[in-house]
Amino acid sequence: MQRIPEPELMDEPAQARAYAEADFSEPNQLFTDAVAARLGGTEAGRLIDLGCGPGDICLRLASALPGWHITALDAGPNMLALARQAVERAGLAARIELLQARLPEGCPPGQFDAVVSNSLLHHLPDPMSLWQAVSALARPGTYVQIMDLHRPDSEARARWIVDQHAADAPPVLRDDFYNSLLAAWTIEEVRTQFEAAGLLDLQLSRPTERHWMASGFVGAA
Repeated sequence: MQRIPEPELMDEPAQARAYAEADFSEPNQLFTDAVAARLGGTEAGRLIDLGCGPGDICLRLASALPGWHITALDAGPNMLALARQAVERAGLAARIELLQARLPEGCPPGQFDAVVSNSLLHHLPDPMSLWQAVSALARPGTYVQIMDLHRPDSEARARWIVDQHAADAPPVLRDDFYNSLLAAWTIEEVRTQFEAAGLLDLQLSRPTERHWMASGFVGAA
């Protein structure tokens, strides 16, 4: 099935609120556990989350990596407002810094010990902007973990996935999920993208039937 792009920002107030209230605990915890498995033995570090949305993964990472400082970046002001509320409620404002910015120009200066992103790539008009940002933010030995949806082979399959995993979700969230599946990249397309960016140390996997994950320590000796 040919990819059908969607708008870069899904940040209308109703969209942002529905996304924040949705139950993404399963994939978000899977993502967090994968990061913690690679970094949990490191007492402190600096991690950046690209496309943090309403901040659920940031909060999970802060719990899993208690000595780490987290920078969370998103282009949507409504998403960031919800993330800021969640961070303040959790009492983690001293450890989680929230920034409004678009990739790649909005990358903060400096390099990080970990660069992560979940469900951002399919929103970007140019997918290389994510991989270029990862290259700019990483240094030798940085851990990189990117996860996103995998585009199914038909619109009928996309509808089936929505029915299986979001049957009770509000209509706005079901529509967003369906459109995101159609806008997603396949694992073969993703491999071509990060190899073109020179991120040859990343390995690809399929942690669920609807996701792919690219992960690894980049440029380590």
